[in-house]
Amino acid sequence: MHPVLRRWFHAAAGLLLGTLTALAEFGLVLVAGPWLLATRGRAPRLLAAARRLVEAERRRMATWYGVEAPEHGASGRSGAGLLVYLALRAPVGLTGGAVLLCAAVGGAYLSLPTWLWLWALTDVDHPVTVLYTAASGLFLLFLCVQGVHGVALLDELLARRFLDGGGGRQALRRRIDELAASRAGVVVAVHDERRRIERDLHDGVQQRLVALGMLLGRARRAAASEPARANELLRQAHEESRRALTELREVAWRVYPAALDEGGLPQALEAIAERTAIPVRLSCAVGEPPPPATVQAMAYFVAAEAVTNAVKHSGADRITVQARRRAATLVVEVADDGCGGADPAGGDGSGLLGLTRRVEALDGRLTVTSPPGGPTVVTAELPCA
Repeated sequence: MHPVLRRWFHAAAGLLLGTLTALAEFGLVLVAGPWLLATRGRAPRLLAAARRLVEAERRRMATWYGVEAPEHGASGRSGAGLLVYLALRAPVGLTGGAVLLCAAVGGAYLSLPTWLWLWALTDVDHPVTVLYTAASGLFLLFLCVQGVHGVALLDELLARRFLDGGGGRQALRRRIDELAASRAGVVVAVHDERRRIERDLHDGVQQRLVALGMLLGRARRAAASEPARANELLRQAHEESRRALTELREVAWRVYPAALDEGGLPQALEAIAERTAIPVRLSCAVGEPPPPATVQAMAYFVAAEAVTNAVKHSGADRITVQARRRAATLVVEVADDGCGGADPAGGDGSGLLGLTRRVEALDGRLTVTSPPGGPTVVTAELPCA
């Protein structure tokens, strides 16, 4: 389904549910108003019901509109403030229901010629009237399509205005807290990556270079007295130098792959597939223009880390890597058919925690689904704007 149609249907479903909650809100406000006046504001059960309705509205908007209504402001609002919000939201919800009803009527009018032609329910004595009715239905349906978005936007603005006790300052404060947390996370992730590179160099490349030096020294001493042994040692030294070069190249790829500059993300992901012992099924469609270099680099690191984890820990027989553009977001998904049980917090040594921090530094989101027994799916959503 086209993204525009999908967003419209989500908004329409949100309005439909909002109409149902508006009926409950309208009834609560009618009961709560006189009761609060009679009891001088002492109505804990009614206020608890109001808070539950507000929480239901938050979940509805998050699920169907894709927006997060203020949470902290809602908890800090007084009961009277929540009732004011519900009293104002009830007519908005009923308006949304009326818009959807008009859309249904417009669709029925628009389809009238089709029904008459297919089933010939009646003789068409006035075809011009039928066409006029269909055109009116099309016009009404067009207005309702726009009205769905308008009422959904009004619903969202109403929640932000009356549930956020601190207004825009609270949203700004939350944003500052998020940036501070992501910055601290990036510092920790970079530190962990440096330690990882140092460990790879020390335990891998350095040990091979030491072995290479020892082989060359032994070959040099045996050159005069045992030429055959010296040749064998030189052969071993040559093999060791090749292995050291391969490991050094692996470390360099983990720091930054040169293929990103040469052919972009598709070529870099192809390199991951070629260097992986497990069969990798690759699909990459980043669109035009390509995402920024920082986004492509992060997408590569997500794929490389997830594939490495699958090879080391999952026992998988097949890995699937997908990178696709979805509106202004680059979505990277790595799935394997292994044993599952990956720890998103990184407690299994997989490095997913550091990867999560680096993704969040780009205002992205990393999710890991890995039930016991598999499969494991790592998904990163990276904004391209």
